Amino acid sequence: MKTALITGGAQRIGAQITKTLHAHNYNVIIHYRNSGKQAQTLVDNLNHIRTDSANLVQAELCDLQALQTLADTIKNLDLLINNASVFYPTPLQNINKNDWDKIINSNLMAPFFLSQSLSALLSKNQGCIVNIVDIHAQRPLKNHAIYNISKAGLAMMTQTLAQELAPSIRVCGVAPGSILWPKNESELTREQQQRMLNKIPLSKQGRPQDIANTVLFLANASYITGQIISVDGGRTLNQ
Repeated sequence: MKTALITGGAQRIGAQITKTLHAHNYNVIIHYRNSGKQAQTLVDNLNHIRTDSANLVQAELCDLQALQTLADTIKNLDLLINNASVFYPTPLQNINKNDWDKIINSNLMAPFFLSQSLSALLSKNQGCIVNIVDIHAQRPLKNHAIYNISKAGLAMMTQTLAQELAPSIRVCGVAPGSILWPKNESELTREQQQRMLNKIPLSKQGRPQDIANTVLFLANASYITGQIISVDGGRTLNQ
């Protein structure tokens, strides 16, 4: 029975990745920051399916000490999914140091140092790291400068660690396109949503299951490393 750690694994795409890995005989460690209620519900449901197959770990990923504490709680690991991410608009003239630290630390620093801290466990099991990148790592999204930069860094980190950690650990990435509409300050109007859909050759959003399926594929693809797969319905063809 293999073990997977999924950061931000209690909600949205992260929750679907968690459920998909669990359904394919992984024990799962679900990291969360603030969504404790959702995380506990998911763990209870998964443990009802298979006893002692899911656990929780809470951590603020922007804090290096908290990252190390998280890593120290894990005793065995085959698969690390760096999924947790911060996304909100940062128009250039309004950017401040707090925005920079919050987005860069969550989206780039945390995956790097978590990968570093857990590399010994992963190496022992010939493990795999899958980073959830974004199509905007290559094609920037207007008014989201820091987010674009953080995901571009994560894409380069994926390739860099694939070299650094080979041959004992594979490192790959998944770059989602439009999968779920953003919420809160990033929420789009219906007109903005339609404009986005008009750019997608398949004329529809993807599903969280599409991302989860790709993560599972990469977890099992023993001769693939350093690759980032776009799951975007062809959207990058029109950008």
